[in-house]
Amino acid sequence: MKPITLPETGVKPSALEGIRVSSVLRRSLRGYALELAALIAGVLLWESFGWGLGLQWLPPFSQVISALAQFVADGVILSNLQSSLSSLIAGFALSLVFGLLLGALMGRYRTIEKALDVYVHALFVCPSILFAPIFFAIFGLSDAARVAIIFVYATFVVVINTATAIRTVDPSLVEMACSFGCRERHIFTRILLPASLPLVFAGVRLGMGRAVKGMINGEMLIAFVGLGALAQKYGAQFDSAKVFAIATVVLLIGLVSNAVVQIFESRLTRWAD
Repeated sequence: MKPITLPETGVKPSALEGIRVSSVLRRSLRGYALELAALIAGVLLWESFGWGLGLQWLPPFSQVISALAQFVADGVILSNLQSSLSSLIAGFALSLVFGLLLGALMGRYRTIEKALDVYVHALFVCPSILFAPIFFAIFGLSDAARVAIIFVYATFVVVINTATAIRTVDPSLVEMACSFGCRERHIFTRILLPASLPLVFAGVRLGMGRAVKGMINGEMLIAFVGLGALAQKYGAQFDSAKVFAIATVVLLIGLVSNAVVQIFESRLTRWAD
């Protein structure tokens, strides 16, 4: 008696995997369709207004892309980008360490908050660019001056958001931990920090945006190097296409930096979803 064999379906596992990938891709494209359409519409409007109005300060988008491509081909962007990113990373890293630590202490201990709150808010509302001459007098034309400007730009928004995040944690959680004899270190690491992470990361994102602003302002007014120096150079020449090309690079730096922060946020606050 011959064994009975089932007919083959003709669908291979690799084909099924391809179908799943394509469905995920279609869902992703549908999710970003509106953003992509708005971006394309903005580019088309920019291009049409640039050619139609003929204004010196509004070059067509195609000329901006051409200037950017020329910068990349000549190596101008890469060399200046390295200088700008090094100061951005150093200044923002220092602002994170100082801002998170001081904000956590101000949020946890009322005495520290009352002693430092007026200084933190005063430095936050004060235009940070006013400190540029002071840092120039202290550090001269050095990388330290740019790092200091970035630090001042980014720190205090991180401090304020972190302190607010710590204060908004449910007090009953802290009281319960104290009743079970938890030490202050455990209260910080196991209760206050996890519960406050979403709001803390909101301050980190704001701080990153301000750090990029501080990077450009510091380079334009103090060090005269990096992307800020390029923007100042071509701005003085009224070459708006090249200025917009540099602004595009700065915009990409801000978007990529914000995306990196969001990746860390999504991994560390996955429990909150």
